[in-house]
This record gives sequence, structure tokens and C-alpha cells, in this order.
Amino acid sequence: MSRFRSALIPLAAATLLGLTSVPQQAFAAPPKPVPSVAVAQQATEASSCAPTVRGATIDPRLTSLFTTYGNDNSHLDDWTGADGTYSLRLPNGRELWVFSDTFLGQVNADGSRPPVVEEGGTTVFLNNSFAVERGGRLSTIHDGTAERPTAVMPPRDQNHWYWAGDATLAGGIVEVTYQEYERFGSGAWDWRWHRNVVARFAPGRLSRPISVHDLPSGHGVAWASGILKVGGHTYVYGVEDHGSPKYMHIARVKGQSLLGRWEFLKADGTWSPNEADSARVMSGVANEYSVSRVGDGYVLITHDTTEVLSPNIVAYSSCSPFGPFTGKQHVYTTPETGGNIFTYNAHAHPGVAGKGLVVSYNVNSFVNTDHYRDVSIYRPRFIDVTFG
Repeated sequence: MSRFRSALIPLAAATLLGLTSVPQQAFAAPPKPVPSVAVAQQATEASSCAPTVRGATIDPRLTSLFTTYGNDNSHLDDWTGADGTYSLRLPNGRELWVFSDTFLGQVNADGSRPPVVEEGGTTVFLNNSFAVERGGRLSTIHDGTAERPTAVMPPRDQNHWYWAGDATLAGGIVEVTYQEYERFGSGAWDWRWHRNVVARFAPGRLSRPISVHDLPSGHGVAWASGILKVGGHTYVYGVEDHGSPKYMHIARVKGQSLLGRWEFLKADGTWSPNEADSARVMSGVANEYSVSRVGDGYVLITHDTTEVLSPNIVAYSSCSPFGPFTGKQHVYTTPETGGNIFTYNAHAHPGVAGKGLVVSYNVNSFVNTDHYRDVSIYRPRFIDVTFG
């Protein structure tokens, strides 16, 4: 079985959806949840600033942008579909779109794509890439050449690869979080999460990182789900993934850069420099989710992982960027879900203009050939969420 099939879409998405648990290295005993008394008291206070979801509608600009660009064959080394879908406003005003598994190449007149190179076709498959939006136009960023594209975050060898997380700016430098995965055997499920890193990119040279640095990785938390800057701190949101359930964890770094000293939210609501003290803040989040400022409060957007293969995007609210997040509200039911098709990893893009809070989600299929038959399946969808 090639690395394309073992690391690609159906298996990766099965892990994200909690259909299977990825074998991981031995970690310390999991931390205890936040005490219920503290949660109840803070939840009462949070009700005063909790935004109420008013509605959600399809974002026509972003939907059209990625559909038109993905179908354009003027270049054959550019984006035709991907998942992940994080965003970051660059210093020059351009919008950086950060993707994980990505298809590059041709789109046929009937809306199909050729198989990947590893299966005898011409479509290039990369585990991560960028796209840059400027003036309503997109361009693809990859390393390598037009004839032989490679990932912007290259693996150390053929048994490792990186999937992207959220990104931030630090002193004009782009910092992108990545999770490294590794293959440890020949079986279909013989791969696992390995560690967290941050790659630093110059805004004018995004095809290859300036440097790569280790992030805390000793206790089974993937620190890549979301990033939020508030009050002199950069908050980093992570997930402890046991297939089902998945647990939210929160860390913070003083200042702008993820290379600073990390602190981890403890079960008693205080902060510790020891990652082993990081508490399970709540369950029910996806591997990718977001926390955004809305009005006087904060809104957590996530796919609902309390339900298997859920089509539902939900929101929780808090008065602080570190919770507790309560008052679960329904945001949107993804219409694509059904049959072989599923949706996952909804999160917000507060820096992207829309008629509300822009939220993206990913669409996928459990049948690998569906991604060749219909290019529109493996592309992000965008909605605008409004609040009362």
C-alpha cells in the first residue's frame, strides 16, 4: 500500500471523525477535567456576554473564488482541492490560505480529475500547501518545481508527513503550526501522531520555511487546532484525540511568537509551565476548531463530535478566551452529508471579510475514487454566521 493511500483522505478523515483511534506513543496519565463547581459558577457569569447565533448562510464570494480557481486549467501545478483551510492576513494585505492534503493539476471538462501520480495518473498529491489571495485572485504556493511540486513543509523521509494547523504573525514572520505523523509498520493503520512543530516563513518567500522548531508534544495534545491573540497573550487551542471522545486543551504564550514560554490551563483555572498539568477543558470538539471574539464574548465553533459522522456545526460561548465554554447552540447542518460523503473540521476565519463571522468546513468521501469522479467534493465550503 502506497503512502498516498495510507496517509490520504479516507484514513486521515476517519481519525478526525473519531471512527478509529490512531495508535500513539505512551503518554502520562490524562489530566482531570475542570472541577464542575468552578464550571457552574463561571458559566453563570458567562451568560451575561454570551453571543446568540442568529443564523448562517452560504458565503457566495468565497464559494465562487475557490470553485473558479480550482477549475481553472491555465496552470497545471496549482490547487484543485484540499482540506485543512486555515487563513492569515499577511502584512501586505494578502490573505494566506493554509491547507493540509492537497490535489494539484488538471480538472477535466466533466468535473473529474485524473488519478494521482502514485496510481499512474497526472494529479499531484501533497500533504500540505498554501494559496495566496490578492484582489480576489488566488495563486498556489508549493516547493519544488512546476513539473515536480513538493510540500511547503517537507517531511524528513517517506515515512513521515505534516498536516497543517492554525497560523499567526510574529514580528512580520508567518508562524504555522504543524502536526507530524509517522508510519511505523506495513499495515493500513500503522501510522500515528508523532509531535507538534512550528514552521516560520518569510511573507515574501512562502515556498519553504526559514526554520522549524519543536513545540510541546509530551502528553498527547495536538497543539494546532486554533490560535487567538488577546491581551498580550497568544492563546493556542489543542485537542487530545482518543478517537471518541476528543478533549479541548488550552495553552498560552506571552507576546506574539509561539517560540515564547508556554503556560497550560490547569483544572483549577490557573496556569502552569508544565504541560503535564494541562486540563481537559471540555469534550465534543473536533481536531480543528476555533475561538473568536464576538461582541463582548468569545465563541467556540466546531463540528459536533458528540455525534458520529455529525453534519452539525455548533457554537459554545464564554466571557474569556479560556472558557468555560457553555450554552451549546446549533449553527448549521451541512447539506453535503449523506451516503459516502461526510463533513468535518468547521472553524472560523475572523480576519476574513463576510456578512458575519466566516466559517469554513471540509467535505470528503469514504470512497477514494469519488475524489477523481467529482472535484467539487474535496473543496472547502464557507458560510457566514450572524449573532444577536
